Amino acid sequence: MAGDAQEPVTQASILIVIPCLNEAAHIGGLLDQLRPAAARLGGRIVVADGGSADGTQAIVEKIVAKDPRVILLANPKRLQSAAINLAVASLGEGADYLIRIDAHGGYPDDYCDRLVEEALATGADSVVVSMLTAGTGAVQKAVAAAQNSKLGTGGSKHRHLSEGEWVDHGHHALMRIAAFRHVGGYDESFSHNEDAELDYRLRQAGYRIWMSGRTQMVYYPRSTLKSLYFQYLGYGRGRARNVLKHRMVPKVRQMIPLLVAPVVLLALFSFVHWLAAVPFLLWAAVCLGYGLVTAIRQRNASIALAGVSAMVMHFGWSVGFWQQLLMRRSQREVA
Repeated sequence: MAGDAQEPVTQASILIVIPCLNEAAHIGGLLDQLRPAAARLGGRIVVADGGSADGTQAIVEKIVAKDPRVILLANPKRLQSAAINLAVASLGEGADYLIRIDAHGGYPDDYCDRLVEEALATGADSVVVSMLTAGTGAVQKAVAAAQNSKLGTGGSKHRHLSEGEWVDHGHHALMRIAAFRHVGGYDESFSHNEDAELDYRLRQAGYRIWMSGRTQMVYYPRSTLKSLYFQYLGYGRGRARNVLKHRMVPKVRQMIPLLVAPVVLLALFSFVHWLAAVPFLLWAAVCLGYGLVTAIRQRNASIALAGVSAMVMHFGWSVGFWQQLLMRRSQREVA
């Protein structure tokens, strides 16, 4: 497969955009990997940097000096959504497809080729991919095990390998620039969940989203439970904003974690009556038991904390969702 990617697969041109902030450890290698694909596909690579202070910009500037296909663009708004909007507005003219690359991710060498091939073969306006999570340290491995499981992600399709299918949402990879522009690009008021929000508007406008069965990416999760909590706090807020903006009804897999914050709050009143702690204990038992069973089945003690990671994810997501929901309600009452 990788050998086939040495020949051009299409005359369609691409714009590869990498939103970036303090990625000195990864950006050089990532650009070296993507530059051959940009050459094969007649594309340019835009690194939209949000003000890195770790030497990222210097690394990119050295590559820009020797490869005119690579462009460094300042992203003063710092958000990923703003980075991609800015890149498309500034440099998207004449390009057929936008390919979004996460600076802190892993990709096959033929990733861009396969995306374009599937877009052409299916006629899809957006090609999304499965996002498999992998870790190195003990905490990161446990988080990865949780994020690759139904317990952690509720069975979200893009968290598991796909054979190729039409979907409502997935991890953003390729998008037809004409469709992206027609719906107004990303909503820059979203710091999280901007991809799902855009997918909703794409579907409402009649555009189709295809989940690739030929390629995928690897995501490297947070390495501490504290950072994991704040990440999912943001995810919860973003999902609530999406629900409120489009008056959507959350899916069942999203409604179940909503109960976690109330369950934890209820447990605080167990001093009044012990029954108040029962829902919390049941939830904890399921999560911790899952982590233990998974570790035994895979004979990998390092992922025994997967249950703890799942609890942190559930709690952060639930708190974030309720915070956003109650904040919007209080703002309406003040108005």
